[in-house]
Amino acid sequence: MGDKINEGTPFLQSSLCPPTQKRTGTMWSAVAHIITGVIGSGVLSLSWSMAQLGWIAGPTAMITFALITLVSAYLLCNCYLSPDPEQGPHRNASYLDAVNLNLGEKRAWLCGFFVYINLYGIGIAYTITSAISMRAIQESNCYHKKGHEAECSYEYTYFMLIFGLVQIFMSQIPNMHDIKWVSVVAAVMSITYSFIVLGLGIANVVENGVIKGSATGAPTATVMEKVWLVAQGLGDIAFAFPYSLILIEIQDTLKTPPSETLTMKRASTISIIITTLFYLLCGGFGYAAFGVATPGNLMSGLYEPFWLIDLANACIVLHLVGGYQVFSQPLFAAVDRWFAQRYPDNEFVHSSHNLEIPLLPVPSLKVNLFRLCFRTIYVASTTGIALAFPYFNQVLGVLGALIFWPLSIYFPVEMYLVQKNIHTWSAWWIALKSFTLFCLLAAVFALSGSIEGLITARLS
Repeated sequence: MGDKINEGTPFLQSSLCPPTQKRTGTMWSAVAHIITGVIGSGVLSLSWSMAQLGWIAGPTAMITFALITLVSAYLLCNCYLSPDPEQGPHRNASYLDAVNLNLGEKRAWLCGFFVYINLYGIGIAYTITSAISMRAIQESNCYHKKGHEAECSYEYTYFMLIFGLVQIFMSQIPNMHDIKWVSVVAAVMSITYSFIVLGLGIANVVENGVIKGSATGAPTATVMEKVWLVAQGLGDIAFAFPYSLILIEIQDTLKTPPSETLTMKRASTISIIITTLFYLLCGGFGYAAFGVATPGNLMSGLYEPFWLIDLANACIVLHLVGGYQVFSQPLFAAVDRWFAQRYPDNEFVHSSHNLEIPLLPVPSLKVNLFRLCFRTIYVASTTGIALAFPYFNQVLGVLGALIFWPLSIYFPVEMYLVQKNIHTWSAWWIALKSFTLFCLLAAVFALSGSIEGLITARLS
C-alpha cells in the first residue's frame, strides 16, 4: 500500500464528501449517472467506426470493449473501500484518492497527468464537434432551401472561434458548485440528440428499403490503409465506453445496505448492457443507412427533416458548451489550488475585483485576474489546437486510445492486485497481467492508426 499524499499536494486533492453526509443513492440512481456520463458525443462516430470494421468485426469490437469496460468497472468497484487496521475501512471519494492510497504518490501523480490530459483533450474534441454541428445546421438549411444538389459548403474556423469566445466567458465561473445547472442541461441535451440520431438512422434504413454495408466494411486502395482505418475505428469505440473517472465518485453516493461494492457492480452491469445495446443500434442503423458513404460525424450526413436535424445539432452544441465546463472545471480547480498554495501572499493570484457590466441581472461580477488570464489562455490553446487539427474521428481516436489503457485498465488492475494482496505469478495474477497486456496492445494499435490518420488528414 502506498504512502498517503500530503495535504499540500493540490493537484491530487479532491473534494471529499464529509463523513457525516448522508448517502442516499440507489442502484437505479447509479445507473442514471453512468448512462448520462457515458452517452455523449462519442455516439456520433460509432456508425463511421462500424463502416471501417464491417458487420462482423464492428459489433464484435463494441461487445469486446463493453466486456473490457465491465471487467474494469468490477475491479475498480473493489477499490472504493481501503482497509485500515486502526480506524476501519477508508472511503475513497474519487479515482485519484483511490490511486493515491493504494499505489502511492508517484503513481498518483502519473495518474493525475493522464486525467488532466484527458480533460484537456476533451476540450479540444468538444471544440471540433461543436463547430461541425453549427456548420451542419447551416448546411441543412441551405440544402432545404436550394435542394440537395446545391453547393452548400462552409468552413469550421468561425464556428470554432465563436465556441472558444463563449468558453472564455463561461470559464470565469469560479467553480463546479456554480455550474450545477450547466451539467443538468448538458445531460438532457446529450440524451435528446442521442435518441434523435438513433431515430434518424432507423428512418433512413426504412426509407431506403435496403440494408447497406458489408461484412468487411468500407473498401480501401491498399491493405495498410484498411489497417489504419480499422485502428481509428477502434480508437473511436474506446472513446465512447469508459467511465472509470466517475465510477468511484458515483459509488460514494450509494447508501448501505447492501454494500456499495455490490450495488455498484449491479449498476455497472445494467448500465453497460443498456449502453452497448444503444451503441449497437446507433452504429448499426447509421451504417445500414449510409454504407461505405457513412460520414465521420453521423449528424453531418443528415439533412432532412431539416428542423429535426437543426434541433439535434443545436442540442449537440448546447451539450458541448456545458460539457466543456464540466470537464474543464476540475483542471481549473487544481491549477487554482496549486498557485494559491505556492503563492499565498500574491495579490494577483488571490485578489478579486468587481466588474460592472450593464444590462446584466446582477450589479457586478467578481473577476480574479489570475483566473482570467490562465483560463483565457487555456481556452485559446484548446481552440488553437482544434483549428490546427479539425479532424473529428482522428482526434476522438487519439483520445480514446491514449486514455483508455492507463485509466480504465492499468490503474484499476494494479489497485486490485494491491487490495486483494494477490501474489506474483499466481494464476489470478497471470490472468490480470495478461488482460492488461492484451488491452495495451489494442490501445497501441488504435493509437498508432489514429495518429497516422491525423497526420495524413493534416498533410492532405
